[in-house]
Amino acid sequence: MRHRSTVAALVAIAAATALTACGRADEGAGRAQPSSSVAAKAAGAITMWAMGNEGELLPEFLKKFEAANPGVKVDVTAIPWDSAYQKFQTAIAAGNVPDLAMMPGLPVFKDAFAPVPGTIDTAGMYPGAVSTGTIGGRLLEVPWYVDVRALYYRTDLARKAGWDKPPATWDELRRMASDLQRKAGAKWGIRLPAGSTGSFLSSLWMPWSNGAELMNADQSSWTLDTPQFASAYEYLASYFKQRIADPNADTAPAAAVKDFLTGTTPMLVAGPFLRGAISQAGGDAFAGKYATAPLPAGKSSTSFVGGANLVVFKAAKNPGSAWKLVQWLSEPQTQAAWYKVSGDLPATQSAWEDPALVADPTLAAFAEQLKTAKAPPQLVAFDKVGAAGDSAIEQIIKGGLPVADALRKLQQQADGIGVS
Repeated sequence: MRHRSTVAALVAIAAATALTACGRADEGAGRAQPSSSVAAKAAGAITMWAMGNEGELLPEFLKKFEAANPGVKVDVTAIPWDSAYQKFQTAIAAGNVPDLAMMPGLPVFKDAFAPVPGTIDTAGMYPGAVSTGTIGGRLLEVPWYVDVRALYYRTDLARKAGWDKPPATWDELRRMASDLQRKAGAKWGIRLPAGSTGSFLSSLWMPWSNGAELMNADQSSWTLDTPQFASAYEYLASYFKQRIADPNADTAPAAAVKDFLTGTTPMLVAGPFLRGAISQAGGDAFAGKYATAPLPAGKSSTSFVGGANLVVFKAAKNPGSAWKLVQWLSEPQTQAAWYKVSGDLPATQSAWEDPALVADPTLAAFAEQLKTAKAPPQLVAFDKVGAAGDSAIEQIIKGGLPVADALRKLQQQADGIGVS
């Protein structure tokens, strides 16, 4: 449960991508023919790169795979998050890539990835997770673990405010947040993004739940200046206008946890990684004071899905065995076992039937949310559009810019960025 949030890490990597991506992913991408077949039995040496906690835990975990495939040896290299982009860029350009890697949303390198063989079944995975590995209409990455946003709220303070169940609609969410202030003594009703880095991504659940889309159907243009986006951002802005949310909240994760534990801000939208931080800071006694719930619905309840995928490179030296490992890591029982080791949530739906996941009441909301969760388009351009979206939200919340004007400007910026 102590693994670093993948999405938080992606903010830094995405920034590097936007600044340094210059087409070098194409160089060396075709130095070996891609393998589209899975070996019947893995054999020989398999090299794998993985970031952070996953890279540290995999060597021991993969001994089970090695035992099931005598003669194979998996060599895992743990890559620091802050150097991941540069490592991949250098390796791809030189044609010196590992066989497979954990890939946290870097579509700039898509030309180096081998297509996923049809024998690897993703039908039982959450559709939103599969979309994160679909680039240019081709499945190039296999979902490994998922990250999704849901609502956290203080049940003890909610009862004090007259609420014995979570809010189900946008109107109920705003009313409950206000009641937590007026009746339960909270300083702020809910924590919401106000324009800092990642605000656009963090708030996407609002326009998505309001029927908005980031792009048109064929992904040839951005669709940000729409009535659905406008009313969603008006709804977001209302929390700040009514002083229900703090426009100047400390954005550090530790501050969010502290404010939640003290009751200063008893509601927030976050991923499953927050559960571990709450447990570590609040201890076992705090477990009965909060709950999680699916995001309240507008026209729908549609959250953001992220996580990490697995890729095999075109230039892999042992591609058939690498795909065999990807297949094994995708199996429900393997994903359930990996959750017990790492705390990473399974991308395969049937893995959620494992008793270890069923037994945790705080996980049910994430399982439900994953059924409808969506991912942004897997385009390099989205990094820049997202940064422009952060600025638009800040101008609305802190600068007082009318939503219509902010979205008009955002649309113009996105048109200028393009869709490549």
